[in-house]
Amino acid sequence: MENQLIRVGTTYIPVSDPRVSAAWYKEKLGAEVNYEDQDKAIIDLAGQSFFLVKASENEKANFFDQKGAERFSLTFEVDGIESLKSFHHTLHSLGVKTGVIENRGHAGRNFVFSDPDGNLFDVWSELSSAFRKGGSVENS
Repeated sequence: MENQLIRVGTTYIPVSDPRVSAAWYKEKLGAEVNYEDQDKAIIDLAGQSFFLVKASENEKANFFDQKGAERFSLTFEVDGIESLKSFHHTLHSLGVKTGVIENRGHAGRNFVFSDPDGNLFDVWSELSSAFRKGGSVENS
């Protein structure tokens, strides 16, 4: 079967207050806020649309792996280790809860950060090969 999927268009993130979360994503991560009401906010971040959806209390996008560790479900990419270190420093200086930069035994380095609702996100120092070749998956 030929792969007809082109890209991920939208990711949904559970939050306690969409307007507060939209402001946080704008201030801390540079997201563009496109829409907001009491039930959801729509932001653009890293070439993708995110819906920040008002969820039940204590709901998060995270999951627990087989060893009981809480895990993220989304990894952002930056261009190289220096970009990773710079972004890590920036988030930390803005008061964002960040983990340490890790060597996980594969190419590049990673760190994890969380939003105010406890949603975990990973950041990886290696760009996907499609972006290295032409800047987007559509060009690969």
